[in-house]
Amino acid sequence: MVTSNQITPGMILSISGKLFRVESAVRVSLAKAAAFMKCKLRDLSDETEIEKNFKMNQEVNDVTLSEESLEYLYAEGKEHLFLDTRELDQVSVSSDVIGDKIRYLKEGVQVNASFYGETIHAIELPPFLELMVIEVDGEGDSVAAANVTTVATLETGATVEVPGFVAVGDIIKVDTRTGDYIQRI
Repeated sequence: MVTSNQITPGMILSISGKLFRVESAVRVSLAKAAAFMKCKLRDLSDETEIEKNFKMNQEVNDVTLSEESLEYLYAEGKEHLFLDTRELDQVSVSSDVIGDKIRYLKEGVQVNASFYGETIHAIELPPFLELMVIEVDGEGDSVAAANVTTVATLETGATVEVPGFVAVGDIIKVDTRTGDYIQRI
């Protein structure tokens, strides 16, 4: 337990059974009212952001998440199976936790998973991945210049805007945080 005056960005708080990451925390002092902490919180289960005010010196429940490295295996219905590389156990992760990061998951990709107890609350992809192009819009057109862009579909199903010289079968590096093309490998 900590008090609201000790809240800092990056902390994980447990509020009403849900986990939130503190995005920002500002002390607000008004002339005729009591000071309070105004916080922006991100729900770890669905990535929505909320604002919440805490009275000064109000007790809040902070928690520590543990990090584990997992290797993606495959999808099984609405669940995705990962291999805990340390314990060599299979771990099932809900599609809700993975969210749109599924666009970059393929067999063998290493992710960092944030656990609280036995429950995974978030996964973090590597910042860059090398993925194969399986389809390019307008392939076969006569223009394949560096200043012309087109949309490529990757082996994971993600679509990325790429330069015109990228062709089917090419391996490209993609920034998983922004979804941007970085370079052809």
